[in-house]
Amino acid sequence: MPKTIIISNRLPIKVQRTENGLAYETSEGGLATGLGSIYKTDDNIWIGWPGTFFTDAAEQDQVTKDLSEQSMQPVFLTESEIRDFYEGFSNETLWPSFHYFSQYAVYDDSYWEAYQQVNRKFCQAVMEHAQPGDTIWVHDYQLLLLPALVREKLPDSTIGFFQHIPFPSFEVFRLLPWREQILLGMLGADLVGFHTYDDARHFLSSVSRIVGWSITQSLIDNGNRQIMVDAFPMGIDYEKYASLAASEEMKEKLTEYREALHDQKVMLSIDRLDYSKGIPQRLRAFELLLHEHPEFREKITLFMLVVPSRDQVEKYRELKETIDELVGRINSSYRTITWNPIQYFYRSFPIEELSALYALADIALVTPMRDGMNLVCKEFVASKLDQKGVLILSEMAGAARELSDALLINPNDLGKLVQAMREAMVMPEEEQKLRIQHMQAIIKHYDIHHWVNIFMNRLEYIKLKQMSMATQYLSAEERDELLEAYRKANQRILFLDYDGTLTSFTNNPQHASPDEELLQVLGCLAQEENNKVVIISGRDRATLEEWLGHLDVDIIAEHGVWGRARGKEWQMLHQLSSGWKKEIRPILELLVSRTPGSFIEEKDYSLVWHYRKVDPGLGELRARELSNHLQYLASNINLQVMEGNKVLEIKNVEVNKGLAALNWLEEHPPGFLLGIGDDRTDEDMFKIMPKEAYTIKVGSKRSLARFNVDNTKEVRLLLQAMCAVEE
Repeated sequence: MPKTIIISNRLPIKVQRTENGLAYETSEGGLATGLGSIYKTDDNIWIGWPGTFFTDAAEQDQVTKDLSEQSMQPVFLTESEIRDFYEGFSNETLWPSFHYFSQYAVYDDSYWEAYQQVNRKFCQAVMEHAQPGDTIWVHDYQLLLLPALVREKLPDSTIGFFQHIPFPSFEVFRLLPWREQILLGMLGADLVGFHTYDDARHFLSSVSRIVGWSITQSLIDNGNRQIMVDAFPMGIDYEKYASLAASEEMKEKLTEYREALHDQKVMLSIDRLDYSKGIPQRLRAFELLLHEHPEFREKITLFMLVVPSRDQVEKYRELKETIDELVGRINSSYRTITWNPIQYFYRSFPIEELSALYALADIALVTPMRDGMNLVCKEFVASKLDQKGVLILSEMAGAARELSDALLINPNDLGKLVQAMREAMVMPEEEQKLRIQHMQAIIKHYDIHHWVNIFMNRLEYIKLKQMSMATQYLSAEERDELLEAYRKANQRILFLDYDGTLTSFTNNPQHASPDEELLQVLGCLAQEENNKVVIISGRDRATLEEWLGHLDVDIIAEHGVWGRARGKEWQMLHQLSSGWKKEIRPILELLVSRTPGSFIEEKDYSLVWHYRKVDPGLGELRARELSNHLQYLASNINLQVMEGNKVLEIKNVEVNKGLAALNWLEEHPPGFLLGIGDDRTDEDMFKIMPKEAYTIKVGSKRSLARFNVDNTKEVRLLLQAMCAVEE
């Protein structure tokens, strides 16, 4: 049975050494909670680091055995790997870059080497457990290279990737020296998910400008398959927090807390120690509130919980010192014998105590400078059973997109933050309840289980979409079947594209004239009385006439503008106008002047911009610019923009190879039908052909064709074999 393999940097259980040996503790967090229902069913497993490094093989074996009983497989990291991969590249390079603190980012090649090495180690762990048909779900910024590594080993596997932190804008992301490798790593997935639309948009922009793959409506086309990019706001286990808040134990704790605080209002702040959380700015705003609004003194207490994190790193140590100094200054300036403005705790709290504090708090202060989602605000809202309370939320948190009933602030605007604090202090209960009710409805519906289900549904959808466009290589057995069907048929039509199919591409299109071998094989096929050989090309009719006019073949030129049956005159297949060229040609000429190596080819009813000789990165960039600009113009003047192999062609919307081929099929219904082509323009031809037709794509790109071959040489060998059938 296919299974789901979840991979994250850390397992949902962490291993710790104690005086009594190894101890296993549950890792708190939304990911472990939400995915618990998946990895504990059937044969599903979770792969990740167990939180401690081991040098003793016996200890490793014991941990592996213990964790496997809970459907987990550990990846053991050495002390140096933890330092360089996790503390180094993940947290000193990627974390600051992705949170818009590029000034803190460290660009160290040794960190990058360790990052690659550990991603390969995780890949090896996946390979030990993955089977064909399994679904592989990779999580977060520590494993950005893993999807492509797994794809290389298991090309047909179903791979999802989800990033739990922000994805920065192109201008920030491009600062990373390893930007292209990181993107290509992520693009090994079939579905790439983020918390917000903005993150998805930034990712698509970076892919477009750095990797150069075409993108249509959040679908990235790498030539072989489509990759979907979408936003999936992560939820919490709503029922868990609501039930905790309703428990008897919680009610007792709540009574105890309220007695200690008397009638003071509680403002709650919970964060991990990190510069992205905006803790100093929050403290300065609270100080300003007490200064500007003395009426709130002794009426409000700020409960500040800071969870220890990396405080041995200099930046974090400095942050901790700043927080300590601010708390000390505010408390010493404003405290009285009976009141301390800030209750400051530098430690982690068990979930039961957190739940009591959520229920107790009148105001939650969640004001990160930048955050992927931030689940604290959702946990606070879910815990408000009496629906009384106010959430002050940073616009820079992903959750702000959903929780619009919170008081939304810019964490850099201290004045507005103070104003929001004041508004929260005096907000009527009726308004509080209305706001909390609206937010609870959203959080309850879009909970963690909804997040898992919707991600998995989209992953299944894109996989089915890929399969519908998949081709299989024309094997020896299928080739023999094709030749046998060809031999038996009395009426045959062969539709053959020219460039990229019968002959290879050249830098100068006029240098692609047919060689003696090609003329011989076409002549051989054309002289057979049961055959109708149709050359169906985007080239102009004059060139095709010059090169192939002496052969007994039919020719369709300019993708279907012109047609000529053998021995007859050229006919225009559609009544068209070329008046639109006056508007489009100046745009192409301007582009040629900006892009060395590119040129315009003019046909009777189309214009083609060639960029085969342009620097690849520049050519792809200009092609996307031109395509986007022309798509807008073309829709108003009945034109279409066709992307081919290093060409962009603008032509009338009525013209395509499929419509042209239909004319031949209706006039001469065949017993054997063959269509061979290599690019996007040939898909229209494949689309109109019946299922039993032999349709062949040249190259490995996804296609509507049934089969594919690697190159023009294989096409010629097939055509020569068909000739031999007649001899």
